[in-house]
Amino acid sequence: MSLHPSPTHPPAGRGGPAGPAGDRPHAPGRPRTTAWLVLLLTLIGLAAAFALGPNGATTTRTTGAALPASAQSARVAEILRTFPTGTAAPAIVVYSNGDGSPLTPDQQTAIAARAQALAPLGLVPGASRPETVRDEVATVAVLLPTGAGDSDNSATVERIRRTASEHLPAPLRAQVTGAPAIRADIGKVFAGADTDLLIATASVVAVLLLVTYRSPLLWLVPLAVVGAGDRLASVLVGVLAPHAGVRVDASAAGILSVLVFGAGTDYALLLVSRYRDELHLTDDRFTAMARAWRGTAPAVLASGTTVVLSLLTLLAADLTNNRGLGFAGAVGILTAMLFGLVVLPAALVLPGRRLFWPFVPKVGEPVTADRRGPWSRIGRAVAARPALVAVGGTAVLLLLASGALGLRTGLAQADSFRSTPEAVLGQRTLAAVRPAGAAAPLTLVSTAATGEAVADAARLVPGVASVTTTARTDRYARADVVLTAAPGTADSDRAVRALRDRVAALPGADAAVGGATAEAYDTAQANAHDTRVVVPLVLTIVLLVLVALLRALVAPLLLVATVIASYFAALGASWLLFRTVYDFPALDTNVPLLSFLFLVALGVDYNIFLIARTREDTVAGHDTRTAVRRALASTGGVITSAGILLAAVFAVLGVLPLITLTQIGVIVGIGVLLDTLLVRTVLVPALVLLTGRHFWWPGRPETAGGRGNDGTDGGATDGADDGDGASPVGV
Repeated sequence: MSLHPSPTHPPAGRGGPAGPAGDRPHAPGRPRTTAWLVLLLTLIGLAAAFALGPNGATTTRTTGAALPASAQSARVAEILRTFPTGTAAPAIVVYSNGDGSPLTPDQQTAIAARAQALAPLGLVPGASRPETVRDEVATVAVLLPTGAGDSDNSATVERIRRTASEHLPAPLRAQVTGAPAIRADIGKVFAGADTDLLIATASVVAVLLLVTYRSPLLWLVPLAVVGAGDRLASVLVGVLAPHAGVRVDASAAGILSVLVFGAGTDYALLLVSRYRDELHLTDDRFTAMARAWRGTAPAVLASGTTVVLSLLTLLAADLTNNRGLGFAGAVGILTAMLFGLVVLPAALVLPGRRLFWPFVPKVGEPVTADRRGPWSRIGRAVAARPALVAVGGTAVLLLLASGALGLRTGLAQADSFRSTPEAVLGQRTLAAVRPAGAAAPLTLVSTAATGEAVADAARLVPGVASVTTTARTDRYARADVVLTAAPGTADSDRAVRALRDRVAALPGADAAVGGATAEAYDTAQANAHDTRVVVPLVLTIVLLVLVALLRALVAPLLLVATVIASYFAALGASWLLFRTVYDFPALDTNVPLLSFLFLVALGVDYNIFLIARTREDTVAGHDTRTAVRRALASTGGVITSAGILLAAVFAVLGVLPLITLTQIGVIVGIGVLLDTLLVRTVLVPALVLLTGRHFWWPGRPETAGGRGNDGTDGGATDGADDGDGASPVGV
């Protein structure tokens, strides 16, 4: 990817139509026709995609992670398909009095009547018999298939809840829990999630664009273009994902909109800012857009390529939902780049300058880099004491990162929701009279001949409350194992490991442990594997892209180091917030990986925008220290706006009442703000000022573009403040 240098000073006549032949305004007919043609083809393409393509990006009926075949719980699920009932799990109806009083004989009679009504809803009707525990709680188990889609499972659980609660005498209540009920309550979170996230995201973007541009017209153009790109991206993902062999669930489809709106609006802000500057230098809007595009495209392509390649590293993950998210996100970012670099320029250039009303840019006004604004003052302040600023910025990041000390990962099933659903309430009611793992028993399978011996061995494992043999085929025996610990807790995980170790040691048993609780444990282990694989790949990709873009080694290493420091600072600050404000007990297991991916891939964008502009000004004739101050003055406002907007867009994930998405939104939001307001604003400029021309080693862009304004490396002249009318090309 090459950077396109431009002259430090505008050529003669650049401010008007009478310039030299190479800089004359285009004849308006051809560019205008091209712009109209782009918009027309875009509308035709969108109409065809929406008419012929799928309704959205979701390609699977099941939300959540599908484990690789090597996982033990996945092997158990395959074995259970050979049983008459197939793969099944109980939805447990928990009856109790709301005031805690014992169940009366009349209430137990009513529960028996409800059990008869519930029997036809399960796979094994005879199994739906009430069991009373200590005269305080009665349970009715309704066996349901685990392979049903989200909508079918949710509909069945809803029928069970409705049937279980009919005609109950007060204060008797029915609460449905168990793995199918938990899954149904998670499904409620994602029911309509695409629409809710889209509305919330578009609203946030609209408000921030309106505040940024302070124009009643301008904000509509990027919002409409990015919105169209988001809808097309959803259709493309729905079409392409099956051919790529990946599954995209509702959660990935929701995050897709956040990525497209966040990245697409960032690209729009950069292009509009540069276009406005170029309109100060020429009265031909088509020439201005051509220059703005040439200056913006290399950095947008570099940053977008970084994000796309980083997201594609998730294709190496074990979990299907991670692979689906990576594929969907990559398609979304590519679509955002296409619309930002092709459709948006056409939509901006046709209305002309009046689109910026009431702040219409006029020829002859100074460009951003030449104004004595706040970013010029920040640049001067950093240049006065770069070493102190670098040490101070690093200290702030380290201090925030220290907040991650004591960080815990692994949310219990009951702690996954911001508001407590019925399945969790029923789980708690049941846990008061039975072991905490009763709502989601483990499934233990072994060879038919060793079934009893395996069950006896399982009863001796610490953390196991009971073992009940349930079914047998010619090849396999099955037993249900209830743990004393609640699903998803550290004690539950230890019990699963111990149980697997114990039964694996029995010769000839070929025993394996599965079920919803074991699947959650295997998912956590797969997430750990994915993190070990993906993180090095992402860092390598980011480093290689920066090396190719900047043609240097020192600069990419320093930039990657700042992004890593920013991630850990965001993680530490967020953990403090989660513990003190939200009272979250832990991070979900996939939050660190996804937060790292989004932060590193998206956070490095702002460094790319700043340093790409710095290099171009260096090639154009400024020394490195002057160039970074000019770049900060030029990009400061637009990058800050882009960062605040991106942070706000990720915060929209908090619209859904699932703790995992809230945690990702908060961590990425804080990280983006740190990248925007601290790392890119003061820390990176300070590092550039400290290293000078060595920042580009082994490249020598200063030599390529001539010496600095004063002929020295240090460069006392500050082109950002001298009012020379310079127009460096870049972001």
